[in-house]
Formats: sequence, structure tokens, C-alpha cells
Amino acid sequence: MKFPVTIRHRSCKAKIYRPAGKFNYYRVAYTVAGKRRMQTFAEYSAAKAAAKRIVRDTASGSQATALNASQSRDSLAALQRLESYRQSTGRKVSLLAAVSEFAEAAGKLHGHTLDEAVTGFLKNIVNVKRKDIQEAVEEFVASRQHKTAAKDGKRAQLSRPYTIHVNSWLREFASTFPATAVSDLTKEHLNIYAKTFKDFTPKTKNHRRATVKMFLKWCVRQDYLVANHRLLEADCLACEVADVGDTVFFRPTELQTLLDNASDDLRPLLAIAGLAGLRGEEIMRLDWADVWRVEGHIEITAIKSKTRSRRLVEICPALLAWLKPCRSNAGKVYPGGVHPFQHAYLKLRKSLNIPDRLNGLRHAFCSFYLALHQNENMTALQAGNSPAMIHGHYKGLATKAEAEKWFNVMPAK
Repeated sequence: MKFPVTIRHRSCKAKIYRPAGKFNYYRVAYTVAGKRRMQTFAEYSAAKAAAKRIVRDTASGSQATALNASQSRDSLAALQRLESYRQSTGRKVSLLAAVSEFAEAAGKLHGHTLDEAVTGFLKNIVNVKRKDIQEAVEEFVASRQHKTAAKDGKRAQLSRPYTIHVNSWLREFASTFPATAVSDLTKEHLNIYAKTFKDFTPKTKNHRRATVKMFLKWCVRQDYLVANHRLLEADCLACEVADVGDTVFFRPTELQTLLDNASDDLRPLLAIAGLAGLRGEEIMRLDWADVWRVEGHIEITAIKSKTRSRRLVEICPALLAWLKPCRSNAGKVYPGGVHPFQHAYLKLRKSLNIPDRLNGLRHAFCSFYLALHQNENMTALQAGNSPAMIHGHYKGLATKAEAEKWFNVMPAK
């Protein structure tokens, strides 16, 4: 037999070399995938059978002969793992797709392992629950409902008007994105919502933004949104600088007219608001016992104060004169409630042709008290406000002469 023996199948061929020199085996040489390969056999018959199989496989397009023994074992093991994955998940993945996906992911990890990346992903993304925005808003509203109820004689944690506004704004926010999960929100979604209140004042827009931020933080705590969502970085959620508007307030002659013509039940409220500066909500919570308990002062307890901190407000001689007929009164200073008071107050002003000035009595007290005493800290202490607020809103609005007239508005003798 003449060596090397050539085995052919179509255009593919392999050569068998006999043992020679230091090679004590028959060698089968062939070319696959552009590379020359060689296998050794102890017997010629085995070498010939292998050569015939190789040329047939190569002619049919198979690249299996390009693998060495170690690579073949790894390939078979990998295919078995993929088959187990298919059986457990129902998802079929080819070996090439699996390797390609791994190589692409590993290239993005910059030295970190794929296991580290998956572990971090599971902590931040996979555990997030998909929740429709409208459903999440209703859950948020329900979760705060108990805070609007006063228990054991204590004041409610959240005021009812504030809660009504927040609930209304959030429902409006949810209706902007029907059939959308919280986890699907993007900065573009927020920009779309912000356009719905673009014509509002900066102060109102800031209130809307604060409400959305509060809701998103709650969603993070409920696992409806990832902690690193970055939605709060949206440009539309950046607070605007709200210009300080003109502070409007009543004048001494208007206060005199209001008090002279008010009904017996309405007059004490107007006197306390104008000459002691209490807020409307604080007056509605006030009892006559709070007025007379501390000599020369109205006591606003922490439970009745807007800031939830106790303070004593000085009763000036003019206020004492207006309250003197009420010395024997007991119970609420105004038992009627907010809406009856607003109706009666509106009717009184209209009958006297006195224009409406929002919080005009309290603004007048703060402006005139500051003008009279020239002391922001003292005014802030009386009004239950901060010195910065007093300085920014009430400084330089009235003269001392006007202030003296205001605090000398007396009942007719």
C-alpha cells in the first residue's frame, strides 16, 4: 500500500500517513474551517474509518471536526445545561445565543462578574411590584385617611382641606397616564403632567410638584418604584422662585366699621383676628377659657396652634374693651364653624362696601405691630411665625402713626 493514502468525498479529502520515525501511529490529516487538523490511531483500519467519517461530515457542512477532544466535551456539557434550562423554563436558547449574550454582557461589566451584576439587578429591579398609577394613588390616599381624624381629644395630624387638595391633585396626576404602571414612569411622563398646570402661579406649581415628589417617595417605600429611579431630577420638578406678592390688609377706619356693625357672635372673632393676629383656623379651635385663663393674654395651646407649638398672645387694651361683654361666655368662641363664619363675614363686608382682602385682618395685625414696635422677633412671637417671614412680608408696610390708630380702635362708649 502506498502512503499517504488519500480518502475523498466530493471536494473534501483526508490523508492517512503511516508510522515513521518517532511517530508510531497512523496519522489522519485534514483541513476544516481553514485550519489543518491531525488525529492519530494505533491501527490503520481505525484511521481509515475516521478519515471517511471526517470527509463526509466536512462535505455536509459540519464543523464538529474542528473541535478537539476537550472542546467537544465542553460543547456537549453546555448543550446539556441548555437543555435542562429549556425543560425548567420552556425557553429554548441556542449555544451560540447563550455565548454571545454572555460575551456582550461581560464586556459591559468592566471586570465585574455576571453574578455580581445579576445580584445587584435583583436587589434594585426585579423585586419591584408592578402597580397601576391609579391604584397606587388610591392606596396612598387610603393610607393617610386615618391621619385626618382627631382621636382622644387631640388634633388631627393632617388638616382636611390640605388632604382634599392633595388627593385631588394626585388623582389628576394618575388620570394623565391611564393603564401605566408606576415603575414605567419616566421623566418625559412628568414633563407631560407639568404642562397641565403651566399657567398656574409659581407657588401653586410648587405645591403640585411637592405633592408628586411625596407620592413618588411613598411608592419607593411600597416597592412600586426603584430607589434609584432619578425621576426627581426631572426639570419640571425643580421648584420655582415665587415672587412675594403685595400684602393687602385693612385700615383702622375699616376695622372700626366692621366691629361697630358686626353681630354679637361675629364681633369677638373679628376683634381677635385684627387685634391679636390669630389665624382663622386657630380662632375656630379657640375656647373662651383660652382667652381668660392667662391674665392679659390669649393662650393658644399646641393642639390649637397651626405650628403645633404653644404661644401667648398679648391682649391689648382695645381688644380687652371689645371682649369685655364676653367675660362670662363659655365654650367655643365661635361655635358655628368655618362656613357659617365665612358667609356672615362676607355678608357684613358687602353691606358696608368693604372690599375683600385675603387674611386682611391678620396681615394688618402683623404690619401694624411691626411698625409700632420695630421688632421682628417680638412680632413673630405674637403671630406664631418666623422673623424671616415677618421681615419678608410685613416690613415697611405701615407707619407708626397708622399702627397707633389701629391698636386704639375702641368700642363706642
